[in-house]
Parts: sequence; C-alpha cells; structure tokens
Amino acid sequence: MNSRIRKIAVVTGTRADYGLLQPLIRELTSRPQFDVETIVTGMHFSPEFGETWKAIEADGISISHRVEMLSALDTPYGVAESTGAGVSGMAKVFDSATPDLVIVLGDRFETLAAAQAAFLMGIPVAHIAGGEVTEGAIDDSLRHAITKFSALHFVSAEAYRRRVIQLGEPPNSVFDVGAIGLDNFATLELMSTQELEVFLDFPLGDAPLILCTQHPQTMSRQAVGEFMDPLFSALDQFPDAKIVMTRANADAGGRAVNALLDEYADARTDRVKVFASLGQVGYLSALTAAAVIVGNSSSGILEAPTAGTPTVNIGDRQKGRLRAASVVDVENDADAIMRGITQAMAPQMQELADLKVSPYGSPGVSRRIADILEATALASLHAKSFYDVEWVAHD
Repeated sequence: MNSRIRKIAVVTGTRADYGLLQPLIRELTSRPQFDVETIVTGMHFSPEFGETWKAIEADGISISHRVEMLSALDTPYGVAESTGAGVSGMAKVFDSATPDLVIVLGDRFETLAAAQAAFLMGIPVAHIAGGEVTEGAIDDSLRHAITKFSALHFVSAEAYRRRVIQLGEPPNSVFDVGAIGLDNFATLELMSTQELEVFLDFPLGDAPLILCTQHPQTMSRQAVGEFMDPLFSALDQFPDAKIVMTRANADAGGRAVNALLDEYADARTDRVKVFASLGQVGYLSALTAAAVIVGNSSSGILEAPTAGTPTVNIGDRQKGRLRAASVVDVENDADAIMRGITQAMAPQMQELADLKVSPYGSPGVSRRIADILEATALASLHAKSFYDVEWVAHD
C-alpha cells in the first residue's frame, strides 16, 4: 500500500453521474490516504437542467472547482463548442490543483473533455463504466475514446472488461467491480410512497406509476417531434396511470425534447408531471415505486433490475448493453411501446422483476474501487503499452 497522501480529483458534469459518484466520493474522503477534490461542470450550473450543483452542496460535499462549459446551442455544434470549453476549463483547474489522479465516469462530452485535458497534461485518468456498447448514441464512441485516455478502468461486468482489453488496454489495469449505481441501494434511505407523494407534490393514490425518461437519439437525424410522438401516443393509452417524467440531458436536441415534455404534461396536469431533476434519493424512490420505467435511459438497464422494476426500453440508444430478463426492448413505435408497457405491468413480469436479478454485480463497488486505488502506485500509470489480443485467423 502506498502511504503517501494522494490528491484525487473527481469530475461530475450531470445530475446522473453525480448520483452514481456520490458514494465513491464519500468512500474516498473517509480514507486518510486520499485528499479528494470535486470538479463540477456541465449541466450542474444550468437553471433549465435544475441547477443540480445545489444538490451537491446540500449533500455536504464541497465543490472544490467549477468549470462553466455548457453552450446555449442545442445542436451538434453546441456540443462540440461545450467540449472545447470544457477542455480549456479543465486544463486550468488541473494546472492549479495538480491532482495525482482524475476520476471520470461514463461516456458524455463533459467526461471526454476532462479525460482529454488530463491525458494531455500527463495526469493519469481512472475511468468508470468503460467497455459498454450503446449503438444508438454518440456516447458509444466517446466512451471508447475516454478508455484510450485512461490508465485505470473500473468496469461493470466481465464482458465489458474483455472489451476494454480488446481496445488494447493491459489486463492488469482493468477491474470488474460491478455497476457503481448499485451502491445507492445499499447506502441511501429511500422514500415510502406517501413520502414520495409529498416530495413530488403530486398525488399518486393507488394508480400505477410510470416513470419516464427519454433522451435524444443522437445518432439519428429524425426530427424531435417525430421521435417523441410515439411515446406520447402510447402513454395516452394508459389514462389511469400517473406519469412522472424527468427532463433529457444536454445532448443535441435535448432542449427540444424537454419543450415537448413540458407541452405534453401541461395538457395533462392531473396525471403527468415533469421534473428537471429529482435528485438521487427522489429518482430511486420513484424508480422503486414505479410499476414500470419507460424510455431510453441507462437507469432502466443498470438500476431498474436491482430496484425490482420492469423496464420498457425504447429504440437503439441502449442497444448493446447487457440486459436483465425484466427489460422489454421495443421499437420507437406507438403500438410497440403500448404493448411493451402492457407486458411490463402484467403480473408475470412484475413477479420476475421482484426477483431483482441483475447482470451488473452487487453493491460495494465504491469500496472495491477505493481498495484498488490504495494498492496502486499512481506514479506507475504515466506510461502504458498497447496490449495485443491473440486472435485466430479463419479460412
């Protein structure tokens, strides 16, 4: 074990990745071997996305550095502009903070900016949740690029470990620790249905609850209205259900999606409500209380099985990820979505979901990551060799 105190910088750019990183930040902070600083950026500072930096401070976690990077443009150019601003802003922070290691999670452009800046400045990067595949989003390529900027890899499943190694990363740098989002089920006290009603300011009663999160399909050129209409048409076939929607991320087209969500909810205020952010406790409480989660969010794939909630996964955004048996994949078609929701709310699927079988391991991920970091000589991570996987030629 390395006895020198190491400065660890943890980067968060969205409500979602902060919710996943929070247990790790607390775990690292609790250990005297680490001096932990948080770098907050991206959507956290945007009023339209809930100003979620306030939730970080409310959790008692100090914001060490702030990097403003989010463009006002809801376009691919805006995403590229934000990424450039992020690289510049992160470089300034790294230059003054001089971390020994930068921890990033996932596959978004905010994460890419942090990883790129750290790599170019010779600072080792530890990447959480690499090796996954999401064919319907630009996140897929961003994730693999972040892998190549990184020296340590904490993946969610053995299949993802093999894929990171296939990308040329040395096997002794790739660790299957499980999905970090599962830690919240072991560490957070979730709300009862009654407490959730008060928190949401939205009566749920005995009606089935549908939780809905739909992000733009960033690899598609389909107009946003055409993309969202099938979901809205399908939800209208369940007039007795209460529907809680969370707004989309700051992807290209995200603001247009959010405008349509607001328009849909405003016409159905008795049974539909939209939230910019629920926070991690609020979101997981809603997920656990829901009869089904509908949309294309990774939480339907990664967290919903552990919550015991069936998922109707729409379209290709999550195509390629490992699935639990409680996930129903459907095309972005109104009838297909309606049939998927009906299937998910049937007693047989509810009973299957209640088994809470997940392909993503078990809680304790933050502890496992911290243990590995304690045992790793960070100075040895500045150089790595490309690992060639042996392959057999076929005739």
